[in-house]
Amino acid sequence: MAEHYVYGQHAVRALLGRRPGAIRRAHLLERQHDLDALAQTLTGLGVPVRREPRVALDRLVGGGVHQGVIVEVEPARELDVNDFEQLVVARGRMLRLLALDAVEDPRNLGACLRTADAAGIDAVLAPRSRGAPLTAVAAKAAAGAAETMPLVRVPNLARTLAWLKQAGVWVVGADGAADKTLYEATLRPPLVLVLGSEGQGLRQLTRASCDELVAIPMQGTVASLNVSVAAGVLLFELERQLRAAAAGGRA
Repeated sequence: MAEHYVYGQHAVRALLGRRPGAIRRAHLLERQHDLDALAQTLTGLGVPVRREPRVALDRLVGGGVHQGVIVEVEPARELDVNDFEQLVVARGRMLRLLALDAVEDPRNLGACLRTADAAGIDAVLAPRSRGAPLTAVAAKAAAGAAETMPLVRVPNLARTLAWLKQAGVWVVGADGAADKTLYEATLRPPLVLVLGSEGQGLRQLTRASCDELVAIPMQGTVASLNVSVAAGVLLFELERQLRAAAAGGRA
């Protein structure tokens, strides 16, 4: 399967709204008339549109849930290190980041991008050698956020966290064995929240790079949450605390 497909009606419409010039060609399900307006929009942009049988679309995305819409695209540009440094300086004391330590499932990457976008995060960091690629599967899970949420591939996450600390950014890692719960922590920008991989959690060097470790309190029998669910819990607790502080209330 080609790596630079975006599929699903929501993801494709988001792409049309944010990066229409990146679309090379489109494959739409034949005889599905609710896609006629979308086909006209794509044709009006000069995008070649092919109406094809379902089996052909299924083959393109390896059986992914495409909802009758697949487009071939120029890959979204990831921020390089220089761009990232400029972002850190520009955002200053308002900086909010999410770091993913060796998260290798593209669906989890996409879901984390979607959550980060919804929570107002400035960028998502991931190690270059131990991170999920931004595939069509990741873009589908991101539901359009792959086009808006900056993704920064760094050569060494622990060194990047050390640089952020020198720049005055507080580094908080999620660790199920931490003594402090998330709800006992004070979360304020400039801040980076760090989540570990699906199976192993934070790696040793990453954990050692954190200023503070927090745990999400668990009430049931499972030992941990899916990383994208954990991202939602942490990022929206940060948002809650920021809103409470702005309103003059208790975090």
